[in-house]
Amino acid sequence: MKELFTQISVMILAFTIAISALAQSPTATRQRRVSPVDQIESRGSEQPSTPAEVTADAKTNRVDPTSEEAAILPYYNNFFTTYRLGPEDVVSVNVFGQERYSKQGIVIPPSGRIYLALIPEGIFVNGKTCDQVAELIKKTYNEYIIDPQVSVSLDRAGSYRYSVIGDVGQPGIRLMTRRLSVTEAIAEAGGVLQTGSRSKVYVLRKQANGNLQPIPVNVSAIYKGQSPDSVYLVPGDQVVVPGNKLKKWQTLTSFLPVLSFARLFTGGF
Repeated sequence: MKELFTQISVMILAFTIAISALAQSPTATRQRRVSPVDQIESRGSEQPSTPAEVTADAKTNRVDPTSEEAAILPYYNNFFTTYRLGPEDVVSVNVFGQERYSKQGIVIPPSGRIYLALIPEGIFVNGKTCDQVAELIKKTYNEYIIDPQVSVSLDRAGSYRYSVIGDVGQPGIRLMTRRLSVTEAIAEAGGVLQTGSRSKVYVLRKQANGNLQPIPVNVSAIYKGQSPDSVYLVPGDQVVVPGNKLKKWQTLTSFLPVLSFARLFTGGF
């Protein structure tokens, strides 16, 4: 009986070892694993699509410089083609193939008359565009040169000026070197202060009769996108930013110490 019990115990132990070995064998492991290919095939259309490639410019948030230039260039072209010359402007006259008749860096004097070779009496340029001056020079040089090709370029704008006064960061007179809107002029003057009224800005513009005409500009509405930024400056314009209620309150409170002293001096207390 004892021998039979021993044999049964040995058989149970052997069976247990066999089961454990079978569970840990490589064959069993391979049967439980699923290959990557099988996983892809099982997913089918559920696999997410590959995202579009992100360019280097998109990663750095850069804008194509040619597109920026194309957007800004019309403003400069419109300004320079309609620019009327005046004192302190600097121009250059170029006559193609005739260096001795060309002249660079001519500063227009207050008289508005510039002097060139073979034109001793000079040419009056104040109030004229560069193209108009080039045509005048060409007509004069026709007497000396066969079919002269003349061009006049504006090297530096010095006569176009405007001013921004009132409650802005840096009030004063500035040169207009490009086409400027009212909001751009205010921004270059340091912006509107807390004591300034953005809704009551106006531009003083000189009329043909010599009177100054106020042109209201609601800068607050422009900033909010409720009104177009369509008012552009002309030479001699004055942008006025008046004070708001806070400005009036500060002005009033600044007199309180003076009033208190006056009442004390006159025996009011």
